[in-house]
Amino acid sequence: MSNIVDVVVADRNLATMLRSVKAAGLVEELNKTGPFTVFAPTDLAFGKMAAGELGELLRPHNKAKLTILLNHHIVNGRQYFDDLKDGQQLKTIDGDDLLVTVRDGSVSINGSVIQGRDMEASNGVVHSLSKLVFGA
Repeated sequence: MSNIVDVVVADRNLATMLRSVKAAGLVEELNKTGPFTVFAPTDLAFGKMAAGELGELLRPHNKAKLTILLNHHIVNGRQYFDDLKDGQQLKTIDGDDLLVTVRDGSVSINGSVIQGRDMEASNGVVHSLSKLVFGA
């Protein structure tokens, strides 16, 4: 079975996430045993950033800032779509909280709607998001 990085590589809507993971040096971390749940912003989600902001984040001198941003999208353990509950708090790998909201069959993480769900990986699960859960 593919790992988290392989799942991100295979999803054509997550090309910017892949580029960001590589620029932040997180490939090795996301290849570890885990398990992890990655709430991966889609290319359209990254496109909602202010003009020039993504390009600036991808520059080598902003690696730490990019890493912090991406870590806000990763939690320990496997969090499947059907198991997410309204009001649930998830801890990111950096120790910050993400709030789960469930409304009419739609699930949001900090206001970002889960679009692609339960993309299974050997070391976790990936969900794609409509926007970034925290600003850069």
